[in-house]
Amino acid sequence: MLAPRLASLQGRFVLLLLSVAVADFTQAEDWLPISQEELGMHSTPKAPNAPAIYLYREVNRDDNGPFETVYERIKILTEEGRDIANIEIPYIKDIENIKAIRARTIRPDGGIVNFDGEIFDRSIVKVTGAQYSAKSLTLPNVEVGSIIEYRYRHDFAPFFVFDSAWILSQSLFTRHAQFSLQKYPGFALRYQWPNGIPPGSTPPRVEGGKILMEVHDVPAFASEEYMPPENELKYRVDFIYDAGDLAHEKEADSYWTAFGKKRFKSVEKFIDRPHAMSTAISQVISADNSPEVKLQKIYARTQRIRNLTFERAKSEQETKRENLKEADDVEDVWKHGYGHGGEITWLFLAMVRAAGFEAYPVLVSTRNKYFFNPQVMNSRKLNDNMVLVVVGGKQMFFDPGARYTPYGQIPWFETAVMARRLDKDGGEWITTVLPSSKTNHVERKAGFKVTANGALEGNIAVTFTGQEAMSRRLAERLEDDTDRKQFLENELKATMPAGTDVQLLNNPDWESSSASLEAQYSVRVPGWAASVGSRMLMPVGLFTARQKATFLHTVREHPIYFEFPNEVDDDVTIEIPKDWKVGGLPQATNVSEKGFGYATSYQDANGSVHWQRSLRLDLTIVDVNHYGTLQEFFQKVRAADEEQAVLTHIASTAAR
Repeated sequence: MLAPRLASLQGRFVLLLLSVAVADFTQAEDWLPISQEELGMHSTPKAPNAPAIYLYREVNRDDNGPFETVYERIKILTEEGRDIANIEIPYIKDIENIKAIRARTIRPDGGIVNFDGEIFDRSIVKVTGAQYSAKSLTLPNVEVGSIIEYRYRHDFAPFFVFDSAWILSQSLFTRHAQFSLQKYPGFALRYQWPNGIPPGSTPPRVEGGKILMEVHDVPAFASEEYMPPENELKYRVDFIYDAGDLAHEKEADSYWTAFGKKRFKSVEKFIDRPHAMSTAISQVISADNSPEVKLQKIYARTQRIRNLTFERAKSEQETKRENLKEADDVEDVWKHGYGHGGEITWLFLAMVRAAGFEAYPVLVSTRNKYFFNPQVMNSRKLNDNMVLVVVGGKQMFFDPGARYTPYGQIPWFETAVMARRLDKDGGEWITTVLPSSKTNHVERKAGFKVTANGALEGNIAVTFTGQEAMSRRLAERLEDDTDRKQFLENELKATMPAGTDVQLLNNPDWESSSASLEAQYSVRVPGWAASVGSRMLMPVGLFTARQKATFLHTVREHPIYFEFPNEVDDDVTIEIPKDWKVGGLPQATNVSEKGFGYATSYQDANGSVHWQRSLRLDLTIVDVNHYGTLQEFFQKVRAADEEQAVLTHIASTAAR
């Protein structure tokens, strides 16, 4: 992962300004007046079926902190809208803070109930390098017709001055909102709105030393399953800070050439320790090793460096106690035995060059966060790094600074994206590889018995390969064995019928970068087979719970987005009771297209039913115009998954 040391230094300077950046929050201490029109509102023609709407939003950002103050007023219009009284304010734990929370409920008759309850802090999602939490509170006395409003201050980490934006779209229709930004004076500032601005609104303007904007009647943003990163689709204004020559570049080509030259110089300075790297490489490889073996050894050795990027964020006291030193160059990373992910990747670059390989630094925009467009000229979105190595005329990408990444692979969010290969002339745009579905594989092998009462009992072995293994290790990297066990059990339960009992039997290898992760379970599915007279009906869709609700909506607003191509293969054997035999099996299915495939087969195997199922997706992003094709495919999958095997009672058959 890219370690922005320059941004860190600048961030420490920004931190010095905190003493003069005390929040002018008094403007929100007096709640805005409530009008009779707001109290009496029952609906709005511009959002006729909305459960609730924003009457007003205000976001005042100060990049000298950086921090922002937020004020939101929401009208509850339906019973469903009452759920909005359960407020969650997300933030990145340990490096951000939410404070000065004030909230109240205005009843339909104008009566006011101030919030004086407890504010909870809970984890909501874990992602690479950060754990998202939320301040959670529930407002009292909320009914249809009520107005709720709340305000708070959001303190960001110092380097968030380089991630400054207004997000104009929200999950609710917004009747009126206003935004302000006090810029950080240390750099030149540009601002852009990559998805346009809401109809009827005017672009940001400068007034009184601040950048201001007002918007009206902003449509609610619809979240959908399998969609690109939300903020890349919303109406937004991005603020881009540049220093030096970049601040004056107006054309994209010249901007990226100037940026590439600048970054190439900084990378070369960081890795330019030939004597130290020559000594280091002599400890890792042998002269008689093949090029492939040399690369594997260097990759494995750099991955053993302690990776600070993927550790839990530490308090100020913990940081002081551990007294970790910053690295000025790759020699420091090697000697310290620790470094941030981006520094470890540059160490790999220095070592493979010392071993005689042709290798280049590469900057990449991760597609779990951004959909990169070089015409926007936002270098901040090249937020990660990797190394391009040429071996026997073949180009190979490596990112050993991304923890748990197997040799020969890169994290899914770095695949199939534009990247900047750097050189002294500024570099060029390249596209990273996209592995096929075979590389990212889930294999489930199950052996069961059907009990006399129709329950299914047995064991399942699941092997996750490639990105499937890597993503699970990343998700659970900060958790203990108990949490990891529950994570895997809940994940398997979610694919199976309601009421299934799942117990993890082994302790998977969570800490390595091996290509696979293996989990073994004991499983009991109550009421799996149903007796109907002399017959027993046994479904064959054992791991299909998630597909039952996939792409059911008739209308789609956003593109369909899969993180990476993958394939899931199931091999299931079910031993049937001795006094039963197979009376009928479903027909085999085979749907195969370039981007997706599905196949099933069934066998009567001497007292057992054996079936195999394969679901393949070789897709990443699908235009909304092709949603119908994808819907039709998943409908075929669901239809085949709902088939049943028929068992007949032997004694009853003989009697006839």
